[in-house]
Amino acid sequence: MASPKQQIIIDGGSGIRILSDRLMSGTFGSGRGPFHIFMTHFHWDHIIGLPFFTPHFLPGVQIHYYAVQSDIENLIKGVFRKPYFPVEFKSLPAKIFFHVLEPRKPFVLKDMTITPYKLDHPDECWGYKIESEGKAYSHCVDTEGTRVSREELAGDLPLYQGVDLMYFDAQYTFQDLAEKANWGHSAAQIGLDLAFRESIKQVLFTHHDPGASTQQIQDLKGQTLEYYNWRLEHAKDCNETIPEVKWDFAHEGLEVKL
Repeated sequence: MASPKQQIIIDGGSGIRILSDRLMSGTFGSGRGPFHIFMTHFHWDHIIGLPFFTPHFLPGVQIHYYAVQSDIENLIKGVFRKPYFPVEFKSLPAKIFFHVLEPRKPFVLKDMTITPYKLDHPDECWGYKIESEGKAYSHCVDTEGTRVSREELAGDLPLYQGVDLMYFDAQYTFQDLAEKANWGHSAAQIGLDLAFRESIKQVLFTHHDPGASTQQIQDLKGQTLEYYNWRLEHAKDCNETIPEVKWDFAHEGLEVKL
């Protein structure tokens, strides 16, 4: 989400390099920032692009990092360290700040309210619900979705309520989950069930397996469609009313406007 005065980014995977190139050519370029990067967790695939985020190397640019994890400062500084990366953190010309968020407590950033909620992942991982101008986006990656009932989710239930767009982990098939318990990733069917129950308007499925081919992703999409249609038909047969959900599998470069 973005407004003319701010930019919110979630995590720093490989795609953040391409994003920074775009940002530097737009209204956030030439030191105008500031940039706000919210971290879910610190596995390699979520931090590997951070050293290639151009604003780090521009004098006067403000970059703010946020996370629930209290050691966020040391974790980010560790990315900019020899022999892993030639430019050490202390040599970066940008002005970099670190903020520790309180779990499930709303954080207001100008016209946005960002609230961290805990996800189901073997290492501490937090999703974010971002609300602005009557719209709500929920970022639910990486999560296994082991807690699905409202009672199990408890204080994290609001992450899935009143949501216009949910970004949900769907790395595996539903059958794969039994073999890969506690790996921290989910299946599209779980995300759809949450969307049906909580009336989430739109879902984008993501965190595709790095070894998956395009055809395998298409196969996952086909299985998801079969399940989606079955759920609607089953609800009809049982005289149950469930909302239709707009959904798709995300791809690199995808832009969605709320």
